[in-house]
Amino acid sequence: MEPVAKIFAGQASEALAASIAEAYGQPLGKVNMLNFSDGEFQPSFEESVRGSRVFLIQSTMPSSDNLFELLQMIDAAKRASARHVTAVIPYFGYARQDRKDKPRVPITAKLVAKLIEAAGATRVMTMDLHADQIQGFFERPVDHLYSSTLFISDIEALKLDDLTIASPDMGGSKRATAYGNQLGAEVVICYKQRKKANVIDKMTVIGDVAGRNVVLLDDMVDTAGTLTKAADMLMEQGAKSVRAYCTHGVLSGNALERIENSALQELVITDTIPQTQSSPKLRVVPIGKLFAAVMHKVNSNESISGHFVM
Repeated sequence: MEPVAKIFAGQASEALAASIAEAYGQPLGKVNMLNFSDGEFQPSFEESVRGSRVFLIQSTMPSSDNLFELLQMIDAAKRASARHVTAVIPYFGYARQDRKDKPRVPITAKLVAKLIEAAGATRVMTMDLHADQIQGFFERPVDHLYSSTLFISDIEALKLDDLTIASPDMGGSKRATAYGNQLGAEVVICYKQRKKANVIDKMTVIGDVAGRNVVLLDDMVDTAGTLTKAADMLMEQGAKSVRAYCTHGVLSGNALERIENSALQELVITDTIPQTQSSPKLRVVPIGKLFAAVMHKVNSNESISGHFVM
């Protein structure tokens, strides 16, 4: 018989955690948040977790309070004698800082990994890391799930003729190739050059998209500058339609305005990050059932290799 697990949510991921808990078949545990007048806060579990496997659900997008709240919850669970503490981080913030790309800068993704371990997490579960090698920053097991589990079936349901999969940059070529193999589609790569972060100098496409229905893939969409520039360029190259699938909808600044004014027909994201904006071009694919299924297998010590589909 599967042991009973306890599921708790951080404030930044309450809606997502509720959907995961519902799919899991268990109510969310109660967490009380004490807020001090100077901005300090203190979470506390309002039920015993002694000897339990605890799942703590919190995406760590800015502000850094979201990360710090997760660290506090991990520490609280460890000090309350939880048997296992799994940090469920659907969106792993600071993942873009995974290397030194110039002198005198931090590798913040590794710093975050060490903080999570130091707080007491015994396992980490996340989705579509910006760089796969971030798993190596941890000395604990990492369950790295892929949105392709959901996106591939969604793309198949569109029944697009002349399908081409595109990566908006060279770094996503592995992901695009994997999708292309699964869908039996052609693959093209957009090559971009930047002068500074979030600003593209120029972009070209490697491959032919004339008369094709193109699906752009990326792990996240932030300012949407790359995505919209790629979509506009692909249409100029003769594509019939362009839509995009991105796991994490960061959508900062005027990203949605850019999307609405671009050649993109549709942007599909997941609910790893809660959305306060809406657009007729924006569609959200829920991930609650996927995470719940993997959490069940982790709790019952079953293999989860079937969920590791690129």
